[in-house]
Amino acid sequence: MRKAPTILHLDMDAFYASAEQASKPSLRGKAVVVGGLGPRGVVATASYEARVFGVNSAMPTAQARRLAPNAAYLVPRFDLYRSISEQVMGLLRELSPLVEPLSLDEAFVDLEAGGTAWDDRSARLAGAKLRADIRAGTGLTGSVGLAASKMLAKIASEQAKPDGLVVIEPGTERALLGPMPVRTLPGVGPATGDHLRRAGIHTVDEIVEAGEDELVRLLGKAHGHGLYAMALARDERPVVAERETKSVSVEDTYDVDIHDRVRVGLEVQRLADRCVRRLRGAGLSGRTIVLKVRRYDFSTLTRSETLRGPTDDPTVVREAALRLLEGVDSTGGVRLLGVGVSGLADFTQEDLFAQAMEERGEHTVEEAADDTPVEERDVAVGRRWVAGHDVRHAEFGHGWVQGSGLGRVTVRFETPDSEPGRVRTFRVEDPALEVAEPLPLVEAAGPHRITRDGFVGG
Repeated sequence: MRKAPTILHLDMDAFYASAEQASKPSLRGKAVVVGGLGPRGVVATASYEARVFGVNSAMPTAQARRLAPNAAYLVPRFDLYRSISEQVMGLLRELSPLVEPLSLDEAFVDLEAGGTAWDDRSARLAGAKLRADIRAGTGLTGSVGLAASKMLAKIASEQAKPDGLVVIEPGTERALLGPMPVRTLPGVGPATGDHLRRAGIHTVDEIVEAGEDELVRLLGKAHGHGLYAMALARDERPVVAERETKSVSVEDTYDVDIHDRVRVGLEVQRLADRCVRRLRGAGLSGRTIVLKVRRYDFSTLTRSETLRGPTDDPTVVREAALRLLEGVDSTGGVRLLGVGVSGLADFTQEDLFAQAMEERGEHTVEEAADDTPVEERDVAVGRRWVAGHDVRHAEFGHGWVQGSGLGRVTVRFETPDSEPGRVRTFRVEDPALEVAEPLPLVEAAGPHRITRDGFVGG
C-alpha cells in the first residue's frame, strides 16, 4: 500500500442525463431519464432530480415511468457521450500516463506515476484542478476519490457524489471500511452477498471477524483469500493504462420477439456489418466469428466459427454469421441477437475474401450498414423520429425531438448556450426537417474557481 493518496478515481455525475441537461436548457434542473423507451427498455442513467422519485439505472423503463411520469424520457446519443468522454480522458492523461478507463464516464489515474501528486496536499490540488477543468471544458461535473489503492479511491468517489472530492488518508482505511456492507468490496455481487448474508456476515468488520479460513470454506480458495485481503484494505492492484481488447461485438434486444426467419437473417447481417465497422475503427481484424441468440424463453445460445486467417471484411463476417445461424433453432421467437469477432490481430489476411470469391466465381459490392444499435439509430429511420435526438429545421434552426406520433413530430428549438426554446409541431415527412449532429457543450460551461481548501465552487 502507498503512503499517500495518489490513486484517483473519477466518476462523472449521472453522465448521460447530465449531458442531456447541459445540451437542452429546458431540461436543466428537471427529472431526465435516458435509456431504452420500448416495452423492454431499461434505464441507462437517471438525473439526480429523477432519482428523488426512486428511478435508478438498470430499472425497467416502464417501472420508471410509473415512478416519475412527468420526467423527460430520452433515447441515448452515444456519439455525444463518446465525444465528451474523449475530452475527459484527455484531461486525465494530462495528469498521468497511467489512466485506466472503466467506461465512458469512469477511470482510475495513477497520479504518482505522472509526478502530479506525492502527498495529501498535492493529490487534493490535482483532484480539484481536474474537476474544474472538466466543468470548464464540458459544462458537466465529476466526483473524485483519492486514496492509496484502487478499491478505496472508488469508495471515496462514491462518497463524494455528486460533484465532490473525498480523500481517504492512509492509516484510516480499516476504520472506514469496518461498518460498511459487504457489497462495498470489489467482487461481492448479489450472489456472493447473499451467500455471506446466509452465513451471518453483513459488514466488512464481520468478514474480518469470520477469518480467512471461513471465507475460503464459504467462497473457495481464490475468492476467499482475495476478499479477506480486501476487507483488511489490502489492495495492490496497479492502474493499468491499456487493456488488451479480446473481442469486438454488437448486439440488439428487440421490443417484440422476432418470429420471421428471414428477418432474423437480415438482422444478423446488419449486426455483422456493424461489428466489422467497429473492428475496422479499432484497426483490428479477427479469426473467430461468434453468433449469440437469446430465445423467447431467455435461453441463450452461442455458436462460433474460426476462419483460416484474420479478416475485417464485412462479407466474410456476414456469411460466417449466417452459416452459424443455420444451426440455431429460432422456433418460438428471438428476443436478442449478437455478432462478435474474437481472435483479434492488427493485420488481415488480405487474400482470404478474394480467394473465397474466386472459388465461387462471384463478385460483390459492400453494402451500406447502420452502425448503431437499435436505440442509437439516426433520428429518422423511415421517418421515425426518436425522442431526444438532434434535428435541424430550415427556418427555425437546431432543436431536438420532444416526441412523435400520429404523423406528427414535436421539436423544441434550443441549443446548449441558448435560453429554453419554443416547441413546434410538424408533419413527420416535412422536407424542411432533417437529422442533425449534436452541438458541443463547451459553451454551456459555467464559471468556476478553486478555493483555498482545494474544492471547486460555482
